[in-house]
Amino acid sequence: MKNLVEYLSQYAAYHRDPRNIATHFVGIPMIVVAVTVLLSRPGLDIAGMWLSPALLVALLTAWFYLRLDQQFGLIMALLLGLCLWAGQALALQSTLVWLSAGLGLFVLGWIIQFVGHYYEGRKPAFVDDLSGLIVGPLFVVAELAFLLGMRPELKQAIENNAGPVALMPGR
Repeated sequence: MKNLVEYLSQYAAYHRDPRNIATHFVGIPMIVVAVTVLLSRPGLDIAGMWLSPALLVALLTAWFYLRLDQQFGLIMALLLGLCLWAGQALALQSTLVWLSAGLGLFVLGWIIQFVGHYYEGRKPAFVDDLSGLIVGPLFVVAELAFLLGMRPELKQAIENNAGPVALMPGR
């Protein structure tokens, strides 16, 4: 298995334009929530816990993130927990509400992603490697950490491999 720097560097190579990164801050969370919502049916409420395909996928995904990095893994597990909560809330609604929310978020999230990749001038990372689908949400959390001045050694390692984020156009 690749390590955190390898996964994030590979993904970052497709995301060096700040406008593309900005679209990922919106589009990727929408897609993750959408997938969680759509996988929250069928589900069963057992002892206050909603058991659904979304729970299994979230547990496996959180395990993947935790194996890569404990700090980011814990953040991702918390965020996936929030997605599960939203998924359960929508799964309990009418089929129309559940499906409209899930599909609407999914389609809009991907439209936003493709706008970002138009600015980037490069196809999405998952086209060349499906692992980009699971690394994308982690990339957003890592980029947020970098914006907050956290994990500078990780940011530098990624930039050494993928190059720095480009300056904003017109600057």
